[in-house]
Amino acid sequence: MSEQDGHDVEPLRGREGRGDDGAEGRRGMSGRNPAGRRQLPNRRDVIALGVGAFLVSTLPLARRRHRLVRRSVPVMGTIAEFAVVHRDPRYAHAAIDAALAELERIERTMTRFRPTSDVGRANLGAAAAAVPVSRETALVLEEAVRWAEASDGAFDPCLERAVVMWDVTHRHEPPPGDRVRRLAGRRLYRALEIDTWRGAPVVRFRNKDAGIDLGGIAKGYGVDRATHALRDWGIRHALVNVGGDLYALGSSEDGDPWQIGIRSPVDPRRLAGSVEISDRAVATSGDYQQFFEYRGRRYHHILDPATGEPRRSEERSVTVMADTCMAADAAATAVFGMAQSEMGRLLRLRAPDAQVVRAG
Repeated sequence: MSEQDGHDVEPLRGREGRGDDGAEGRRGMSGRNPAGRRQLPNRRDVIALGVGAFLVSTLPLARRRHRLVRRSVPVMGTIAEFAVVHRDPRYAHAAIDAALAELERIERTMTRFRPTSDVGRANLGAAAAAVPVSRETALVLEEAVRWAEASDGAFDPCLERAVVMWDVTHRHEPPPGDRVRRLAGRRLYRALEIDTWRGAPVVRFRNKDAGIDLGGIAKGYGVDRATHALRDWGIRHALVNVGGDLYALGSSEDGDPWQIGIRSPVDPRRLAGSVEISDRAVATSGDYQQFFEYRGRRYHHILDPATGEPRRSEERSVTVMADTCMAADAAATAVFGMAQSEMGRLLRLRAPDAQVVRAG
């Protein structure tokens, strides 16, 4: 499910899955500031909780009020990272198990890479007949279509054929122009029918070129479900970060809001800025994670439905904060490359609580 939202992976350091608080984990970033670039505040050290666009700062061990239990696990084509504030590491790990189970369930249900998933079955058969899907898949599809309509097609969950054609992680030059033009400007989300049959959701395609790819929204939904699982276990303070889609639950181990550093799209070793958040989500889209270059142009993984090719943008990345990770995920995908006025219009329509915290 990472094809539209892929991120470089930097897994946790130290002993994986054991809440290690050793020196290696605290050396995530040196105190020096090369070239005068902004780094996280000196009053905190950076733990190695950082996949894709974000780094998270935390207090040194000696100043922590509570135990921070960490784990990193491969899922959804990337690395999921958990940081749970709790006095009992065993209980924290049990809660993380429940959250991870939710991520794995959403992946099994909504990935396009498995022919047995809801999305895989729909892509194989929905052009010929109605295909049953789960209520959750129908819910995410309906939300994706709402983003597509509000963005005038800038976000399109039915671009699976174009995503497969471009496959920027393996391709070294653009596909033939006639193939690209065939899928450009089609508004294929309009070909998706979401209905019920015998009380259960079904989907059908009215156009054989339509195919579902939820890479721009389902990972965010998965983060929301994982966070919900932590809440069910009574966890009040935690982070869930899945390849750069992040939810900050409650506060950090020192009682302050979580401080999230946003990586520079030009140099991922440096920070472009930081935000403090509590009980909110943040997600970033950019052209610097999955791409190839051909004849002086960068071809990245965020496709423009209007042209059928990677979206042209003067900005390298955009970061969006919202109340849910599904909204932040969809918004970051949709507004990448948009003019500021269009960004504002779309967010007012679909996520009035959301805001663009960085574009650059």
